[in-house]
Amino acid sequence: MNEERLYTVLVEPHISEKATVIGDLSNQYVFKVAVDATKREIKEAVERLFSVDVVSVSTLNVKGKVKRNFRGGVSRFKNWKKAYVRVAEGQDIDFMAAEG
Repeated sequence: MNEERLYTVLVEPHISEKATVIGDLSNQYVFKVAVDATKREIKEAVERLFSVDVVSVSTLNVKGKVKRNFRGGVSRFKNWKKAYVRVAEGQDIDFMAAEG
């Protein structure tokens, strides 16, 4: 995978209460990824950017929410893709150290 694609596969870490619980229990991390990203690309990007061994990757497509505005109009958020990445036992990803 070329360097440009490597940096466009992972959009951002997805931090939520559920993601935190999953991370504590089963050593998984959740990322928002590009909609066209494959599991192989996600695995390679995480391994190269964070220097960890990835055990498995699960992906799911999240449908954009439909909202009504105060005038009765309808708007919709974009669809996006989420990836659950399990790293090897004893390894972890520190998002704060990766920013610097």
